Formats: sequence, C-alpha cells, structure tokens
Amino acid sequence: QVQLVESGGGLVQPGGSLRLSCAASGRVFSINDMGWYRQAPGKQRELVATITSAGNTNYVDSVKGRFTISRDNAKNTLYLQMNSLKPEDTAVYYCHAWLTLTTGVWGQGTQVTVSS
Repeated sequence: QVQLVESGGGLVQPGGSLRLSCAASGRVFSINDMGWYRQAPGKQRELVATITSAGNTNYVDSVKGRFTISRDNAKNTLYLQMNSLKPEDTAVYYCHAWLTLTTGVWGQGTQVTVSS
C-alpha cells in the first residue's frame, strides 16, 4: 500500500506563490511517475503536471512558465511550486502516484484559493 498526504494549500492573492508538498509512505518503491491534478468547482479534474521517476516533466499549457513540479526521491516527496497565481488556479489540488500503467493512488487533496 502507498499513502499520499498533501500540504501547503491556502489563500493567496493574485500574483502570489505557494508550494504544495505530497509526502509518500508505505511501499514507495512501487511508485513510478507522479503528478498533480486539480479540480475547480463544477469542473472535471484536470492534469496539471507530471514527473517521471527520471525527472522528466510535462505541464498543461495554462501553467507552463508559472508552475514547477519536482520530486525528492530520498524524502519520498513530490512538490509543486506555483508562481504568478491567478484566480483561475483556484481548485482542490490532488497528488497522484502511478504504480502501474493503469493503477495509482490519490492523496486527499489540498485547497488552493487565489483571491484578493
């Protein structure tokens, strides 16, 4: 079993920054790629960024140049540095770990609210 716990969400003004963390525990050796998703009220959950076990990254176009995904394998922790935040970034952010091509584990989510 793998458990994921997110932290770092909160309320921030437009243009501000936040760093989300996702701590993994349990059978962490079974984790392959990891990613961050988000779900805004009334919208479907969308993939924000992914990172492979080798450190290769991908981002949805709306966050390119503003968000940075990273992982510290020694600490079993995934990060999402979010800069130049916009109101449309407001959502619950979820950490996800792929265990196989078709199975994975979700964190419980952390709320990010961008508002003045």
